[in-house]
Amino acid sequence: MADEQTVSRLAKAALEIRLNLLKLCNQTGIHIGGDMSVADLMTGLWQYQLKYRPQEPKWDLRDRFVLSKGHAAAVTSFNQAAIGCYDPEEIYSEYATDFGRFGMHSCNLINPHVEVSTGSLGHGFPVSTGIAQALKAKRNGVSRVYTVVGDGELQEGSMWESAMLSTQYKLGNLVVVVDRNGLTFDGRTEELMSLEPLADKWRAFNWNVVEIDGHDMAAILAAFDALPEPDSAIPTVIIAATVKGHGISYMENNVSWHAGKLSNDDYTKAVAELVAAHEEKWGQS
Repeated sequence: MADEQTVSRLAKAALEIRLNLLKLCNQTGIHIGGDMSVADLMTGLWQYQLKYRPQEPKWDLRDRFVLSKGHAAAVTSFNQAAIGCYDPEEIYSEYATDFGRFGMHSCNLINPHVEVSTGSLGHGFPVSTGIAQALKAKRNGVSRVYTVVGDGELQEGSMWESAMLSTQYKLGNLVVVVDRNGLTFDGRTEELMSLEPLADKWRAFNWNVVEIDGHDMAAILAAFDALPEPDSAIPTVIIAATVKGHGISYMENNVSWHAGKLSNDDYTKAVAELVAAHEEKWGQS
């Protein structure tokens, strides 16, 4: 189990990820709202939980990661950089360029640290089920497949077909993390196509369901620590309650900040808010 020092360290790491995202958003347009909502979850996953060798991205016993929520490519890239996959400055210099490995969506054709190219929502989770099934067929009992999905994706039928398949084939090596921020590009999920009772829906498909605060680092790490063994028979879904644009007053729960570019003034204000909130909770570091 993660001790207080580990929780504090990763909370600081999540702050650094958010500061990197703001800097990039000041440089160019990114999907900032969803990046901010999933930043704590991605930090816990990449910098604590994932079994991965940055210098050996095709290591056979690695955990696999699929970003079904394809718009969160930037927060993925910065977390990969944090564990040594590349220098963060490479993200700034290559982002959204003709030659770059980094952009609005992850692409495995130009970035070896991307398992699956994603962007079209509703596809990443189905692909994850196939990967998990293949690992099970290889009798790989040590690797997990993690996929982060947006709650808006759960309005698509392919997602629930995958949920059904996962229990049919006893894919206990599959872990789905739902970024439950309640907003899509078009508005609130519950007004467009209600998902509730979301946890009960997953239970009805015979999944192991864990509900957490997606901005509580201790809760995030505890959920990862409590996962069943990869060779178990029941897949797990972690439903994380989050806030789109988390930590920035003018972004939070504001559908207008699904994507955008920060002005210099907005960037300065956002950085100050994040740092002040972190210091209030954790003290200066």
